[in-house]
Amino acid sequence: MQPLDILVAEDERVQREMLRDFLAAQGHRVVEAATGKAAVEMIRSASLDLAILDFRMPDLSGLDVLGEAKRINPELEVILLTAYGTVDSAVAAMKAGAADYLGKPIDLEELLCVIERIARHRTLRRENELLREQLAERGLKPEDLVYRSPQMAELVNLAGRVAASQATVLLRGESGTGKELLARLIHRLSPRSRKPLIVVNCAALSETLIESELFGHERGAFTGATQRRIGRFEQADGGTLFLDEIGDVSPAVQVKLLRLIQEGEFQRVGGNQTLNADVRLISATHQDLAAKIAAGAFREDLYYRLNVVSLSIPPLRERREDIPPLVDHFVARFARENRKAVQGVSREAMDQLLKYDYPGNVRELENIIERAVVLARGELVTTEDLPFGRPHAALEAAGGPDAARSLRQAVEDLERRMIREALKEAGGNQSRAAERLGLSERMLRYKLKKYRLKST
Repeated sequence: MQPLDILVAEDERVQREMLRDFLAAQGHRVVEAATGKAAVEMIRSASLDLAILDFRMPDLSGLDVLGEAKRINPELEVILLTAYGTVDSAVAAMKAGAADYLGKPIDLEELLCVIERIARHRTLRRENELLREQLAERGLKPEDLVYRSPQMAELVNLAGRVAASQATVLLRGESGTGKELLARLIHRLSPRSRKPLIVVNCAALSETLIESELFGHERGAFTGATQRRIGRFEQADGGTLFLDEIGDVSPAVQVKLLRLIQEGEFQRVGGNQTLNADVRLISATHQDLAAKIAAGAFREDLYYRLNVVSLSIPPLRERREDIPPLVDHFVARFARENRKAVQGVSREAMDQLLKYDYPGNVRELENIIERAVVLARGELVTTEDLPFGRPHAALEAAGGPDAARSLRQAVEDLERRMIREALKEAGGNQSRAAERLGLSERMLRYKLKKYRLKST
């Protein structure tokens, strides 16, 4: 761990000196302050990585100093210490931007673990800033990588390191978590970035079409094949092929994929000429491939070929710190696209956005914000603009509260019923049904799949 420049602000001299000596013994550079005002001056004048603040000091509280510190240096990490810890003060500290909150008497091993985590996060952040610069140079907008959570910082950093290799990569994660964006990041940072990235959604292709889509076909290979077609592998030669939802590929195509990975060879449908393609494969799935292997639906040898490096994208509900920056990003984007004067969201709206679980992940949040920006009357998105702004109304429409049912189940029942009604009114036309529901077609397709509904 690299040494950090640390401020210890503590009005009790013995406690302050004990912390100073302990941290100095770990190799860190330590400065001290006995009051809140002295701590603010030190933050303003010195170059610091971390401030450890006592919650109660004679003049300014640790929370007050934290607020000033974030205004002076938003990158400064802060740990708050108190012998008077309560849930409310802990929540207030974390909301104000504290990295952590520790009670007294201080467990020095715990403090050291927190500092090591902060140091690692700072290193990741610096490395990721370099990645963003590289991405900007190679055509991927840095603002498309929006996150604040340490989980995503680790993931992006790992993706940047994997990019330089030739290894096949398997991306795991629920629908809507951003697997394609991560694939684009890996491609843009790879030595293949000047060659094409070809994207194939395996779930969107029937079993009869996917082989032709991937490998191409010769004229006359089947009814309707009036001319030769170049497949996605040939199009991606020298570059990267991203196979989204690889778990939906049929056993017959799996055999051909395995041969391509092992030998770099394939044949077009209806052809007998052996072709070569230099392609890096990135695959993605939301399915449990191990379970599919056990059921005989996915080849184990192909799995190990695809899974040289595995990256798992956590669902949005497990990284709620990313919700506020994502909301800001989507508000700015959709306000610009729709020529609206919306500047942000109200505190009450943000509270609701933070509490929701997002079964559709970032894609669902994007849809919610797009709809809210379109509906917003003023400069702020309010709870009235959000689809879950009136939870009691949702419960009433779903048949009233029931002790045996959760709120989420009630909302899902209502959503399922509304989708059925909209499809019926639209005569099965998904575009019109999506418009009636205030959803994008992509989100409607996701919900049809989620609820196992048919459009006709």
